[in-house]
Amino acid sequence: MPDQLGLPAVRRISIADGVVLGDPPLVLIAGPCVIESEAHALFLAKAIAAIARRAGVPYIFKASFDKANRTSGTSFRGPGLDAGLPVLERVKGEVGVPVLTDIHEPGQAEAAAKVADVLQIPAFLSRQTDLIVAAAMTGRTVNVKKGQFLAPLDVRHAIEKVRAAGNDRVFITERGASFGYNNLVVDMRAFPIVRGLGTPVVFDVTHSLQLPGAGNGVTAGQAQFIEPLARAGVAAGVDGVFLEVHEEPARAKSDAENALPLDRLPALLDVLVHLNAIVKDRTAAHKSTTA
Repeated sequence: MPDQLGLPAVRRISIADGVVLGDPPLVLIAGPCVIESEAHALFLAKAIAAIARRAGVPYIFKASFDKANRTSGTSFRGPGLDAGLPVLERVKGEVGVPVLTDIHEPGQAEAAAKVADVLQIPAFLSRQTDLIVAAAMTGRTVNVKKGQFLAPLDVRHAIEKVRAAGNDRVFITERGASFGYNNLVVDMRAFPIVRGLGTPVVFDVTHSLQLPGAGNGVTAGQAQFIEPLARAGVAAGVDGVFLEVHEEPARAKSDAENALPLDRLPALLDVLVHLNAIVKDRTAAHKSTTA
């Protein structure tokens, strides 16, 4: 556990040139919930990358080729593995940023790893050993979303599964815990607890504001709380912030009610960068006086 001012030491993970989780710079993971089209993915990736560059924030593009856990079977799931991976490859090549995508079956790991820099284990699947091991064995960085049903310390078992497969490149993303029906809450103690395991921790702000199943066949959300929750997470010492971003959330094909409007991202990032500097500078100063 951390001391009064310090943060727990974590293993640094290099995702790509200039993008390192566990270093003082806050990392941004952002994009649409799902690939809606190639043109849309490229548009958002370029727009967010430009905003992140101006803010001096390392950036990872995220989007799903398939949302296999939609509330309703009639909801849009995405283009699928075969059509979605070329879109992510084009984003990576043209925009020049690393990409993250989630997988739902062990058989998807090898193909996704040929394109994605980070393979994400969805929260509902965070205990699926075969899926975690398949992702780990590709050698790519593995992002395990903490299940809504798990206590913070429970993620140590998922971390151990990745490392037992010979891969130390793993981090945890907090995305809220179930709190009764159709509601999630974020326990800010989770960030130093998970970081105390020696693993970088990312805060998925927008998914933490879901109201699961509360939208009559779709997931509702509370996007009005994105900014205060993001500020609180960065103040608690997270290594990165995960945001679903859309230029017009009302028209998003997935998670429309808890996506951050693109035009609100620049101001939010500026605040988060300043907060991160305060937290990390105080930590560095404290460690230097106690060394």
